[in-house]
Amino acid sequence: MGGYIGAKAKIANVTVQRIYLDHAATSPLRPEARAAMAEGFALWANPSSPHAEGRAARAALEDARERVKAALGWDGEVIFTSGASEAAALALDAVNAVHDVASAVEHDAVLRGDRPEWTLPVRPDGAADLVVLSDESRPSDLLVDDPENRSLVALQHVNSETGNRQHIGFAAETVHDNGGLLLVDCAQSAGKFALPRMADLAVVAAHKFGGPVGVGALLVKDLAMLHPGGGQECGYRRGTENLPGVLGMAAALEACGDPYVAPEVLEPLDAFADEVRALGGEWLSDRLSDPTPFIRAVAMPGLSGQAQLMRFDSAAIAVSQGSACSSGTLKRSHVLTAMGLPNELADRTIRVSFGWTTTRAEVARFCEMWLAMARGTL
Repeated sequence: MGGYIGAKAKIANVTVQRIYLDHAATSPLRPEARAAMAEGFALWANPSSPHAEGRAARAALEDARERVKAALGWDGEVIFTSGASEAAALALDAVNAVHDVASAVEHDAVLRGDRPEWTLPVRPDGAADLVVLSDESRPSDLLVDDPENRSLVALQHVNSETGNRQHIGFAAETVHDNGGLLLVDCAQSAGKFALPRMADLAVVAAHKFGGPVGVGALLVKDLAMLHPGGGQECGYRRGTENLPGVLGMAAALEACGDPYVAPEVLEPLDAFADEVRALGGEWLSDRLSDPTPFIRAVAMPGLSGQAQLMRFDSAAIAVSQGSACSSGTLKRSHVLTAMGLPNELADRTIRVSFGWTTTRAEVARFCEMWLAMARGTL
């Protein structure tokens, strides 16, 4: 794996290569995606146009759609969108259901405005409370004869702040036994883990696995689950398709390896976790029901998360303090709050996330810098 080709920084008058460890926010563009996008820009016509140029663009779009399905192992339909947020909004607004339920640790794009109608609590280990879900996803007795009397339940596959993975199979069984539909946010898992086949709808974002920013998809088992609302994408979305972005997304998915990041790249984290515990820090994976390797949350004793970010940035290492969509605000993480973490612990927690450019040396350097800060030697 190659290192991140990015900006350089000067530390003590020495120019150093920056280390990018914020892949959960956005992963650098893969060269395969960049090349595919160049081909897409050459096909500049509108895919909806009936002339030869438009038909050529349409053919490339549909070929990419089939490639995305194959790469994800999805046998349903694919609606291309501008990203995961639009895909989630499309599902929430267009699905044929009367009651919305979402877990308390969902992305802000799902927990928006007056949606969902009901928020599903999570346990201290980050897992959705499936006992409560069983009750809340049942149809209303008042609408028992309505064929569309069902719930839409939104559940994140891998959490973007902690890396915890939900047990989608158990959740799907519960939702389906109650006649509901399950929407799974796969923004952090697509290209890295097998998509949950039992999902009725799934959300994907290209820039999380090395595709371009500004393109994503809503995966739908059956378009009859949605009511139409646009002129493009079989009538389910408004707006001309982003053909270069779609081609880049397909190429990036096909370039994802198995495993997504080689285990030896992340090996320094094992000894690091032990040292974190010994220093009185918190390795949040210890609390989680199913921690995944590519996103790690860690709390440093005696130093706020914001102070840590500034010090890491000065040391030419990019990390974050939770979701990129809310990290610029002063509000506390709703994910950590929902898990019941004490405020002072949540405020000392940062997120480090790894991707296709990450090297073992970069992981080791992060560990060294974190330990130096915690020991007061930096």
